[in-house]
Amino acid sequence: MKPVNVGLLGMGTVGGGTYNVLQRNAREITRRAGRGIQVVHAAARDLDTGQFSGLDNITLTEDVFEVVNNPDVDIVVELIGGYDLARKLVLQAIENGKHVVTANKALIAVHGNEIFEAAQRKGVTVAFEAAVAGGIPIIKALREGLSANEIEWIAGIINGTGNFILTEMKDKGRDFEDVLKEAQQLGYAEADPSFDIDGIDAAHKLTILASIAFGIPLQFDRVYTEGISHLTLDDVSYAEQLGYRIKHLGITRRTADGIELRVHPTLIPNRRLIANVDGVMNAVLVQGDAVGPTLYYGAGAGAEPTASAVVADLVDVTRSLTTDPENRVPHLAFQPDAMAEMNILPMAEVETACYLRMQASDQPGVMAEVTRILGSLDISIEAMLQKEPTEGQETVQIIMLTHRIREGKMDNAIKQIEQLDTINGSVTRIRMETLS
Repeated sequence: MKPVNVGLLGMGTVGGGTYNVLQRNAREITRRAGRGIQVVHAAARDLDTGQFSGLDNITLTEDVFEVVNNPDVDIVVELIGGYDLARKLVLQAIENGKHVVTANKALIAVHGNEIFEAAQRKGVTVAFEAAVAGGIPIIKALREGLSANEIEWIAGIINGTGNFILTEMKDKGRDFEDVLKEAQQLGYAEADPSFDIDGIDAAHKLTILASIAFGIPLQFDRVYTEGISHLTLDDVSYAEQLGYRIKHLGITRRTADGIELRVHPTLIPNRRLIANVDGVMNAVLVQGDAVGPTLYYGAGAGAEPTASAVVADLVDVTRSLTTDPENRVPHLAFQPDAMAEMNILPMAEVETACYLRMQASDQPGVMAEVTRILGSLDISIEAMLQKEPTEGQETVQIIMLTHRIREGKMDNAIKQIEQLDTINGSVTRIRMETLS
């Protein structure tokens, strides 16, 4: 049978990894797909670097639209990232009747609704396994393996850079800024690390997971997003003393009032498996009503782990080329006419337990004032630490763990506590989840 021709947009880390995996495992891939899959056309930003020697069987270009408009290309693989150019390329490929594979989580999270609608009209597939958690097949697991379940919630470590930073802070007692610099030197973080440390990258991925889990439109602009740059070594240490570890989680949950969509640092009991996922690794915990909890763990980035997901999508698309479009697996798990508009809860209406840390004057009555405020808002305390003041200091650190309470009430309580004359500076709040 005639091989499937692939056009690669981007020959960087993932593009090169994709080409290498296709070449190295060509025989096995053909056995699985039923026909060969070969790269025939590729676009790269700069062809004068000398890194493309040995690719004589591929047409190389610096014009990405040349690949998209090549009539001999059956599947376009978009690996350039970003929003605007990638959107134009993918929509042009769809208009040309080509299937698309992408690793671009930002593109899917922000423009996915438009892209999938266009693909539906043209009868082509847009596959995006590599957009979330690198080589972990979490999209396929949610969309197909767990299709018998009503998904109750998902909690994931879906950004390796943030997880590396928090792991180093915990294991080696290093400051946030110190670890961030090393992450940049190692290539885990960009020169501008804001997408990783501010939670934007994780929010893109969570948007996709929530849509597939609950059959709702992609709604990136509704995700509550909080980063990790404000966390201190004290927070990491106190969490450990209380039996918790801090992870930067993406959490989405179905409730009676609507869907939670949130990314923020989270205290997790240290006995949970996901609390022990360290370094740059990713993990996603999914709770289904029939199967219970399932955990998906692996490399969330890197050339070949991500290429593994890209090539798996190429195999899936190749298998479905002769399938009636209406009988293919839906892009977002649910049939397009069965997608539901569910209420996305504002953060003020979400219920969480909390870790609170505050710097208080070392004098009688301070705790009474704080507990009075909490009590007036029906916020109960689960545990408390009060550190001894060091010599010469007139303030002490107070750490509290609260039971679950609506965020709006906790916002009110923190505002009142910070206005007390006996509290110095702002109150640090980190949400807590038992994930049980």
